Amino acid sequence: MLAALVLGVIFYYTLAPFIRPNPVPPRFLASTGAIAGLRVQVRGTPCPGRAFFLANHVSWLDILAIAGTTGSAFVAHDGLAGIGPLRWLCDMNGTVFVARHDRRSIAEQVEAVRRSMDDDRALTIFPEGTTSDGTGTLPFKSSLLSALTNYRDVPIQPIRLDYGKDTQEIAWAGEESGLKNAFRILARLRPVRLTVHFLAPLSGDALADRKRMAAAARAAIDITAPR
Repeated sequence: MLAALVLGVIFYYTLAPFIRPNPVPPRFLASTGAIAGLRVQVRGTPCPGRAFFLANHVSWLDILAIAGTTGSAFVAHDGLAGIGPLRWLCDMNGTVFVARHDRRSIAEQVEAVRRSMDDDRALTIFPEGTTSDGTGTLPFKSSLLSALTNYRDVPIQPIRLDYGKDTQEIAWAGEESGLKNAFRILARLRPVRLTVHFLAPLSGDALADRKRMAAAARAAIDITAPR
């Protein structure tokens, strides 16, 4: 992983003056996932170019898989912004930091999402706002989806992430620290198999407002989940 990071940084700054968005961060994230044992199978087709993805959230591996399959940037909790090296890496991939706990700054958060959409690339949000145990989805928060009202031409596509029979073992939930979870997954002898389902983009009444977007995306993810 360290070797991939060093090479990634070199190529990132080499290409930065010439190519936007920079293709290196998503490829670095994908390679990090592969090194960690992540084996991704894709079902369905991601919307190309500028798109907005809504995904369920089970593990930090989700980010590596989605970046690798779509080249997407992400909306993340601003707690990550306080970790210097991690903030630096997130900024390389165009991460949008938001303070989900501070409802007074919703307007600023929405504006940050809109600025990211102007960069003409895909953006992914985990509407649950945190990771779950993977057995179902938590309520979807809809406030940031109001940023899409000015981008009616941008497809909004739900993604279901399915770790199969290993879901509860992989899930980062409860009081477990991120570092402990990472070491636990890296210590596995077996690969982590993840199926990324790109579902049908939202359409019709589901696009009427942010609450309907959130409800429709959650319903689509839950309906397609195995029972």
